[in-house]
Amino acid sequence: MDDKASRTALVTGASGGIGGVVARRLAADGFAVAAHYAGKSQEADKVVAEIKSKGGKAVALKADVADPAEVQALFRGARDSLGPITVVVHAAGIMPLATIESGDLALFDRVISTNLRGAFIVLSEAAKAVGNGGRIIAFSSSVLAKAFPTYGPYIASKAGVEGLVHVLANEMRGRNITVNAVAPGPVATPLFLNGKTEAHIEEFRKLVPLERLGLPEDIAPVVSFLAGPDGGWVNGQVLRANGGFA
Repeated sequence: MDDKASRTALVTGASGGIGGVVARRLAADGFAVAAHYAGKSQEADKVVAEIKSKGGKAVALKADVADPAEVQALFRGARDSLGPITVVVHAAGIMPLATIESGDLALFDRVISTNLRGAFIVLSEAAKAVGNGGRIIAFSSSVLAKAFPTYGPYIASKAGVEGLVHVLANEMRGRNITVNAVAPGPVATPLFLNGKTEAHIEEFRKLVPLERLGLPEDIAPVVSFLAGPDGGWVNGQVLRANGGFA
């Protein structure tokens, strides 16, 4: 982890609000960055172009995180383009909302497929790809503690992600690889803001003792810490970067 010339980070969901800022921050930290996207190629290309404009190395790679063959190809593409992967940040996810009473199995299956199955596949490939001293970082959510109506499928998926992180940390015993999760609170990204009224958003602001929504720039330093030399003794943890939203 000390040789900056050989450090490569694969960031899934790098076309999104948090993932894109995380990718930029890791590039500023000295990582070559593989910026994954599912459908928003223009956003991923912007991230890559910005990193390159500042002298960094980056490549945009497409994959469906719920498809094992595509994820395997994603990891191969990252290695072939940038070298051995030392950090994997799994930030890709979706958050459609529905009540449990609605019985919307199509929505539930879609959330579980992307958020939980996708995490299982990405973490599995990360465990194979990351070498000694590497870091694996997944994303959960602080909404787990709130149990808000309509968040059932999303909370179920993220509870599963936290379980996977704890288990994988133990499975990496003896390999000097840390496995952690970051659990943001409400962050002003399109994923969070979509479908919410200003009144609803204001309610979320009031729930945070710091009385504001988080920004992707509040989350990226937490990932940077876990991926960097100062985070080496943090393992098997869920860091709740949420402004006190608990």
